Amino acid sequence: MTRDPPPLIADSGSAPLDVQAGLKSERGRRERNEDYAGVYFGTPDQRARLGVVAAIADGIGGAKGGRVAAELAVRSFIDGYLSQSETRGVRLAGARCLEAINRWTHAMGRADAGLQDMGSTFTALILRGRQAHILHVGDSRLYRLRDDRLSLLTNDHTLRGAGRNHILTRAIGPAAGLQIDYVMEDARPHDRFLLCSDGVHGVLSERALEAELARRAAPEETAAQIVDAAIDARGGDNATALVIDVLSLPAANLADLQLAAAAIPIAPPPNAGARVDDYFLGAMISDGPYSRVFSGIDEATHQPVIVKFPKPLIAADAVLRQAFLRESWIATRVRSPFVAECVEVPSQRRSCLYTVMPLYQGETLERRLLRAPTIRLASGLGIAIKLAKAVAALHRAGVIHRDVKPDNVILQPDGGLKLVDLGVARLPQLEDVPMAAAPGTPSFMAPELIAGAAGDEKSDQFALGVTIFRMFTGALPYGEIEPFSHPRFGRPVALTKLRPDLPAWLDRLLARAFALRPEDRFDDVLELIFELEHGADRARPIDDAPAPLYERNPLIVWKAISAMLAAALIAALALHRH
Repeated sequence: MTRDPPPLIADSGSAPLDVQAGLKSERGRRERNEDYAGVYFGTPDQRARLGVVAAIADGIGGAKGGRVAAELAVRSFIDGYLSQSETRGVRLAGARCLEAINRWTHAMGRADAGLQDMGSTFTALILRGRQAHILHVGDSRLYRLRDDRLSLLTNDHTLRGAGRNHILTRAIGPAAGLQIDYVMEDARPHDRFLLCSDGVHGVLSERALEAELARRAAPEETAAQIVDAAIDARGGDNATALVIDVLSLPAANLADLQLAAAAIPIAPPPNAGARVDDYFLGAMISDGPYSRVFSGIDEATHQPVIVKFPKPLIAADAVLRQAFLRESWIATRVRSPFVAECVEVPSQRRSCLYTVMPLYQGETLERRLLRAPTIRLASGLGIAIKLAKAVAALHRAGVIHRDVKPDNVILQPDGGLKLVDLGVARLPQLEDVPMAAAPGTPSFMAPELIAGAAGDEKSDQFALGVTIFRMFTGALPYGEIEPFSHPRFGRPVALTKLRPDLPAWLDRLLARAFALRPEDRFDDVLELIFELEHGADRARPIDDAPAPLYERNPLIVWKAISAMLAAALIAALALHRH
């Protein structure tokens, strides 16, 4: 008796892997439906440990028991995979399940006349963590829509040539042994997957499938539209479509990141004009002792990017990998409009160790300080509050930046701000590899960091206060500190001594933020933000006074002075003649 495919079992728990699915299967003009498909979301614990499992099978129509073989393959695979330990890994666990299913199907096809030569195709998608695992036999297909571009992730196991592409070279059941295709792809939020039988992909073009999937209707509606279109186009074969939408993914697991980082080679840094893993490297932005940085283009997405390559150094391999881990880990956990993102490079695309971030338009705060006019109170407070919110967002995630300074702050043309360079950040659960020197820039480092402390929220607050002081004055409260020195910190320079136009409350606030003793600073950066916001309210009348004309337009001032000097010279010459 023909049964409908199993219902979709969803769970609305708090697991960070969030997926939606839609399924439709029709027999067309065939006597029975030989296709079978299903998806199992599982409990929150199962999703966290084993992921979400989806599978499709198409029974071999020319043999008896095709439907039985297809249903057996899907149901037994889901049950078998979920019963195994997550430590076994998806590839091994999935292969063991399919091999057992194949042996049973082959034996039944030989022993039971009613199921003679039973067999089916099989394609499974397992979304676990931040990866998509694919196991495949036969000519059912798995597609992925990403950025509105459709990609085929499976290969058909059929004979080549006209009129022969329906003849399977691999399937579950016909032979005692089974060769299984396995592929692992990085998954991303908003990926859309389509598992379908040949009754769909044999009728509808990839362009038609791409257009329907890109409409981004609900998964149930999309699956129905695809199957209905396939039936209307030819109507002779069974047609099944299973659509999976990835809504969100869990944060990257630290152990997985460490294993991935350990396996990636550190290559000599390239030069401008090179291509590395589909990244075209344009102008070199910086070339320091530890890294080389380029602007570039991601030729896969045509987006401008920044690519940073570490330089291989003797006995520094662990330090370089640690920096890579920091930026990768932070990128999956910190979401703030004021913290720079880190682009996740698919593991199958990466050939060496480097980090990628979007190319943000604008200029660094340090570069802005090199030109007139000086930053005035209202605009400076806006920058300070955004920067403090960036630091607070990192602290909420347990991340200590350890190198807050004007060179690491990008001011965007639209008024936005990005705090960048997380290569020396301190992370929870990730012990630091010993470094040649304390991380950070000496003139912005708290005394406890210079003394060898690892760094915490209070030391970030110190650097934040020094950065804001420099933004308003172009100077440093404790003066320039040379690397590898042991400075003696005296009394800081008063803000109002260098900028008499600024209010005393801001002077007191900054002096507290970069106080020499951590216990004399604010309890946290959120308290500092509160004081900046309320101080800005009190200070508006002070800043409403227009800037001097020389600051607003020095060219007009000098033209006026030149005109007056010229007039005075003419008058003096006229008096001399008389």
